[in-house]
Amino acid sequence: MALWVLFHLLLFLVLKPTDANLEGDALFALRREVHDPNNILQSWDPTLVDPCTWFHVTCDSQNRVTRLDLGNAKLSGKLVPDLGKLERLEYLELYMNNLVGPIPAELGNLKSLVSLDLYHNNLTGSIPPSLSNLSNLRFLRLNRNRLTGRIPRELTKLGNLKILDVSNNDLCGTIPSTGSFSKFTEDR
Repeated sequence: MALWVLFHLLLFLVLKPTDANLEGDALFALRREVHDPNNILQSWDPTLVDPCTWFHVTCDSQNRVTRLDLGNAKLSGKLVPDLGKLERLEYLELYMNNLVGPIPAELGNLKSLVSLDLYHNNLTGSIPPSLSNLSNLRFLRLNRNRLTGRIPRELTKLGNLKILDVSNNDLCGTIPSTGSFSKFTEDR
């Protein structure tokens, strides 16, 4: 019996997916969902051990993805919920593309995120209230999209937020003025 348990434990450890592979799968889900006319993502090979050798991906010393730099890459398509699996991601730079559809609520799982730059796309739907979970967030730039609805009041909990830009969208209602939003001015 003990040998059977030991065998299955070793089998589990050998077959258990690594964090790097899970992160590679999450990034490859994005690659599958977007059109990439300039082959910016051609180095994104899902058969590699981890995505740290892929262009436009930065990792930490433990081979965990910390940065995704795909600004102005001429990508079109949708954001994928799988991006919310990048637990150590600090910078998500997908500005100035032609991304459409909603901002996935799963981006609210990116607890290490410092900068979320999705500006100048064609994103639609509302701003997910789940972004209020991003306690390390300093820069939130969602301007120049087609977002609708109200600015979630929950975002006022983001105590580290320094820059918030939601201009040039189809938002309605008043801009919250409490919590961290009390330090912002309305620049046009």
